[in-house]
Amino acid sequence: MIFRLLGPLTVAEPADATAGATGVAAGVATGAPVPVTGGPKVRALLARLLLDAGGTVPVERLVDGLYGEEPPAGTAGALQAQVSRLRRVLPPGMTVEFSPAGYRLAVADPVADVDVLRFEALTREGARAGAAGDPGRAAGLLREALGLWRGPALADVRDAPFAAGQAARLDALRLDAVEEWAAAELASGGDPAVLVAELERPVREQPLRERLRGLQMRALGAAGRQAEALAVYEEVRAALAEELGADPSPELSAVHLELLRGGSAAERAVPPLPAPLTDFVGRERERERLAGLVAAARLVTLVGPGGAGKTRLALEVGAGLPGEVRFVDLGAVAGTAGPSGEVAEAFAAALGVRGAARLETALAGRPVLLIVDNCEHVVVETAVLVRRLLAACPGLRVLTTSREALGITGESLLPLGALAPEAAVELFVRRAAAVRPGFAGHARVAELCAGLDGLPLAVELAAARLRTLSVEELADGLGGRFELLSRGDRTAPERHRTLRAVVEWSWSLLEPGERELAARLSVFRGGATAEAVARVCGADAGLLASLVEKSLVEVRDDGRYRMLETIRAYAAERLPDGDPAPAAHLAYYRELAEAADPELRGAAQLEWLTRLDAEDANLRAALRRGTPEDGLRLVAALSPYWWLRGLRGRVAAPVAELLDRVEPTAERGEEYALCVLAAGLREGERVDRARGFLHSGTAPLRQPYTAFLWSTSIGPVEGLRLGDDPWSRALGLVGRAQLTASPAEAGALLTEALAGFRALGERWGTATALEGLAAHSTAPLPLLAEALALFESLGVAEDVVDLLHRRAAVHEAAGDAASAASDRARATETARRAGLPTPAGRAADG
Repeated sequence: MIFRLLGPLTVAEPADATAGATGVAAGVATGAPVPVTGGPKVRALLARLLLDAGGTVPVERLVDGLYGEEPPAGTAGALQAQVSRLRRVLPPGMTVEFSPAGYRLAVADPVADVDVLRFEALTREGARAGAAGDPGRAAGLLREALGLWRGPALADVRDAPFAAGQAARLDALRLDAVEEWAAAELASGGDPAVLVAELERPVREQPLRERLRGLQMRALGAAGRQAEALAVYEEVRAALAEELGADPSPELSAVHLELLRGGSAAERAVPPLPAPLTDFVGRERERERLAGLVAAARLVTLVGPGGAGKTRLALEVGAGLPGEVRFVDLGAVAGTAGPSGEVAEAFAAALGVRGAARLETALAGRPVLLIVDNCEHVVVETAVLVRRLLAACPGLRVLTTSREALGITGESLLPLGALAPEAAVELFVRRAAAVRPGFAGHARVAELCAGLDGLPLAVELAAARLRTLSVEELADGLGGRFELLSRGDRTAPERHRTLRAVVEWSWSLLEPGERELAARLSVFRGGATAEAVARVCGADAGLLASLVEKSLVEVRDDGRYRMLETIRAYAAERLPDGDPAPAAHLAYYRELAEAADPELRGAAQLEWLTRLDAEDANLRAALRRGTPEDGLRLVAALSPYWWLRGLRGRVAAPVAELLDRVEPTAERGEEYALCVLAAGLREGERVDRARGFLHSGTAPLRQPYTAFLWSTSIGPVEGLRLGDDPWSRALGLVGRAQLTASPAEAGALLTEALAGFRALGERWGTATALEGLAAHSTAPLPLLAEALALFESLGVAEDVVDLLHRRAAVHEAAGDAASAASDRARATETARRAGLPTPAGRAADG
């Protein structure tokens, strides 16, 4: 069925439904109209559902749309009665579906079957074609869109409360489409005489719409009627002066001057938006979201850190929208200390209005989108002006870019952060190919882009350096990123020419207290909780929230606060010597590590592993920052965590640096031995010294994991005394079971150990005891399955791989080759993901 709302409400069907695929796809109703009976309310209900065809319309919205501010008693029942009547008069095969979310008119292909939706789709596609430089295609699409109109939109249901607003919106879109179509016709060499005639009616209805009158002038000039075209300009100029106190816009004046000089009136007008010099990369999803927000809300703000590409995205979306779009650049306006009138004057200049006092008059009844760029340094003045203009000018929409929100009721925000990793790589490769022809990528580009936080400006600055540097030099030089990326576009605003200038601009807008907190936040790596920020930086929640609002700090979904690495590096340069934050950071994370250590041997094991995972980068930073004594304490507390999470390779380098600073003593012999293990040493002078410390010790071990880690990594040491805590006792039973030659005795020891670990709620020890018991059981598979599940819950990849191979051997001995192969394949994949040697690799290693 074909549904028409652009004129009187009509439902029709193709003359030949079987051959009508082409007609239906084109939105053409070739068959006889199907009457829609049931009264005005039923027709209004159908029209309202059609506007969201294929989607669900909430009950509240339907009630408001049908009954307005004075709904009848029992509105839900009244609406349900109207829906029932509509169902009875709908054509066969169609229905209105109900769900808790509301009502939905089931339409096979909404865009093809509903003329309003098809009109909107065609106008969007036509605008995109025009922006892409294909005016012929644009003209055809827009001509098809305008051909769908048969009269005023919603003509016979305008008494319904929803209809007036929707009709006004559609009428405005129709006028926008007329202008886009006329511009495309002129650009593609269409018949100007036909165009002049087509523009007569819209010009008569909108005599002060400047773009429309400019197109009329161009069409008249192209048709050889220059005198009439010049007369149109004088008519518009006089009317603007008398009714609005305004001068013609720069675009209309340019058409007038062009005609006076005898230029080709068929040429397109200078676009009102700055034209980009490069292709658009990497923000397709954000572009769709922003276009949707701009269509639905009157005020939208793109917020994000400097260099995120806010301006480019706003211009990209603005260029693809029909209708009048103007660009207001506040970058050159004086800062917050300057007079607020400068902001209003910038608006007036962009709109071609003489004097800021006439802004409201000039915008009254004028459907226009203002893209207001670089608001952060005049955010208060901009907010006041935008609020006033939106209240006074119903046709106005505003899209702003800023590093913080305007803070106006009704403002919709779209945060813009880093590019997705693959998009950042694509952007780098494209920009690099422009300066180094033939460049198609490099293995370290992804690492380089990640190090630059995926910020488009930083990525583009890095790509430009490929004229003189290699990708390896760029990636290795990120520690000095501000010097490395110190050359940019000479024509760009100064604050966008270098990476340092981008961050300095944001820094200059901070209050003194905000700068102090931002500098202190640089001690964190990988983000921090609000509690950690308060403890380490001594800041209140208000200051932290202010930095978030100003895009210096981001809040992740898990509630952690994080600086982009580029901002963190800049802030670290401004942390004064002697500031207490580094020492407070070390103390906080040393306390956290020592608090976590005993919890890793109890029921809260998983919870604390997750917490330590989140703080891994901070813990490694604390390890590097502390004194040798601090480092020994941290290694002792964190060794179980590193073991359980398989992180010893990641910490080997900082622990080796710590060993170079440590003066080994018997008093800290156990901690020294744990450092040797964490550094990955297996032989040599340091190993011998550590073994001697352990062998000569008389007190029980302070770290219960020490004996297990040393024996499994290097070998047993005689005389080690385990602690008397329940976990150490259970682990001692496992060790005794491994040394006994009696299967019965080993089974009894492991059973006792298992009971001890279960009583603690500890998973690793429980899994280890289960694995040992399986070796002495006649039914090992259930024991191995439970152990495997526990190891997997901990994320101990090495134990998971070993246990899978053990279970595969059990399956094989039982004649179950398929299960054995499945376990071995799973072990290989687990090892590959964790970066562990595969079975083949282990064999090759001997």
